[in-house]
Amino acid sequence: MSSDFDKLSQYAKSFTGLTPEREALLMEVGKQIKPKLAGVTEDFYRQLLAIPEAADFLKDRVESLKKTHLRWMEELFSGPYDKTYAERMFKVGDVHVKVKLPVEFMAGAMTLINNRLIELIVETYGDDKKRCAEVLTAVSAVTGMTLLVMQQSYQASSLAEELERFLKISGMSRTLFANLAAAYKDK
Repeated sequence: MSSDFDKLSQYAKSFTGLTPEREALLMEVGKQIKPKLAGVTEDFYRQLLAIPEAADFLKDRVESLKKTHLRWMEELFSGPYDKTYAERMFKVGDVHVKVKLPVEFMAGAMTLINNRLIELIVETYGDDKKRCAEVLTAVSAVTGMTLLVMQQSYQASSLAEELERFLKISGMSRTLFANLAAAYKDK
């Protein structure tokens, strides 16, 4: 699934409820929310640095990671949430795989982000309960979609590792495996 990012984007949206209406809402509220996201990023990294297991992955990179994180946070409220976005998020997940970041760190980190975004949304729209609920639902949908796409990188990596183990154990060449897979693809 990972090579077809349009399909992956639609798949992730179907699980998280990121509808065109919610996408439009995120872009609409972005004008009010984006100026406040630097504080979310600062809080996020402060929390991560307080977790010893997470801090090990951040050494000497916090300032550059904050810049990347803030750009992504702004993108959450800018769109579009299409195959290009899915491909970028898949690559972010792939970077996490390459630095051997445990997959649960992504879910935990997204929870920390969502917790802070909830506070921000309630501060901004709390006087209008209906609007606040709609924005919170849209934020949950886009961050859920993002997490789902990033986690696909871990699954793709796991499959590649399993294939490498199989090839090593069986003594089969990659070419022979590819030819066999192609022969049975349509059956």
